[in-house]
Amino acid sequence: MKSPIFTSRAHETIEKDILRLLNQHRNFLSASTAGSTRAAGDAIQSIVEDSFEKILGEHGGEYSASFARRAMADLAFKDKLGNYYIVDVKTHREETAFNMPNLTSVDRLARFYEDDANFFVMLMIKYGVIGTRVRVSKVHFVPIEYLKWDCLTLGALGAGQIQIANSKNIRIDPTKTRRAWMLEFCDNVLQFYPREILKINKRIGKFEKVREFWLAKKES
Repeated sequence: MKSPIFTSRAHETIEKDILRLLNQHRNFLSASTAGSTRAAGDAIQSIVEDSFEKILGEHGGEYSASFARRAMADLAFKDKLGNYYIVDVKTHREETAFNMPNLTSVDRLARFYEDDANFFVMLMIKYGVIGTRVRVSKVHFVPIEYLKWDCLTLGALGAGQIQIANSKNIRIDPTKTRRAWMLEFCDNVLQFYPREILKINKRIGKFEKVREFWLAKKES
């Protein structure tokens, strides 16, 4: 099913509205919290959550906090066609040197995208802090299949985690179809697992030697 939000310019309007909203709340940090990236990110996310239903406006259908709890997402909603969106909110403080956040597990996305009406969406908010004033410079509100694989990577957590390789470098291709992106996703996972097997075999070999050492050691 096509998304009316991403097949039109609606998502760009949502991006602009979020950017405007946050830049109207510049003084939500205190002198004690301005230095904390976590505190700033949590405050930004809270402002967005409180206003997100209003920001969606006519583009949203059913919005409920229970969606997010059920999906273990930051935000979740349905549009008027019944498409279901879970939104992962990420913040990137531009003064930080490096940021490599997780998006979702490979298993979860594979299951979630079996239904064409489901959309996993990244909401990335880039900001800077001067004193206690926050300035948001860029907002990305895009489905994961718009993210190019040269700005993504896979991490060895659980069955594998899709990660942003570096939040400073977000590359988007809105022409990419879900089918094409998912085939690239499968190719990347199928290359990732053999590399992990090699790492695990090396670890097994190491501890086989450790065990041999302790088997040869006399009780003291």
